[in-house]
Amino acid sequence: MGQELALSKQINTLSTDCVRIIQITDSHIFSEDEGKLLGLNTRVSLEAVLERINKEEFAPDMVLVTGDLSQDASENSYQYLYQKLQEMGVPCFWIPGNHDNPEVMAKILKGGNVYPEKQLLSGNWQIVMLDSSVKGKVYGNISQQDVDLLERAQQQYPDKHLLVVMHHQPVPVGSDWLDNLGIKNAQVLFDSVQNHQATRCFLWGHVHQDYSGEHQGVALLSTPSTCVQFKPGSSDFSAGEEAPGYRYLTLHNNGQIESVVHRIHDIEFTVDYTIKGY
Repeated sequence: MGQELALSKQINTLSTDCVRIIQITDSHIFSEDEGKLLGLNTRVSLEAVLERINKEEFAPDMVLVTGDLSQDASENSYQYLYQKLQEMGVPCFWIPGNHDNPEVMAKILKGGNVYPEKQLLSGNWQIVMLDSSVKGKVYGNISQQDVDLLERAQQQYPDKHLLVVMHHQPVPVGSDWLDNLGIKNAQVLFDSVQNHQATRCFLWGHVHQDYSGEHQGVALLSTPSTCVQFKPGSSDFSAGEEAPGYRYLTLHNNGQIESVVHRIHDIEFTVDYTIKGY
């Protein structure tokens, strides 16, 4: 599967001076319509997020969907997601998470405005989509094939600012149980981009919380789930009280990154905090 996904795509922006991106992540959709994660119907919460984006956001140039799209890796869940992404009407690009089945995703999540490309070019920016999932495991790892992709992309476009997108976190986020489930070989990513002279930013999901930081000169961002959140700073598994959300990024041609997390506060969501796993 890797070879056919290692494709590049040029995205034409609506603006001449920036690239506008929406990131949605960790939707955890089930096969059945009433599927719930920790007591929360994940289809209802995703549709609330998409409705907010459609009504209130300036039209993005692209949508990045960064893993754990499905909770049960079922064909039905991906068919539902394909329909919802098609309705967004802008180019949508995805990567798998630890709950996903990449082979099933590749079969269903393609066509129309939904693409499998992993190397995206837009304005002064290059976006590289990496697969950090490991079959049968919750933690992440970056394959040599994806390391090679990242290095080759920088060699091809050394002057472009670089956004590297993955599912798992490449740094600790301050929650003990989550920090054991990040990318095991994350240093290879930092080593790969250390000599890149333009802006460098890593963007991910997985942790179900908003995180921003910097490490070895690389800007770092994680984004809340479209469903249940995880409590920041928790030693053991704990659901958070924050509302479902998504991230809107504006990547300026000069390398500046503007980024805002939006949450859905106008709909009541019920979460079962007695459940201690997912």
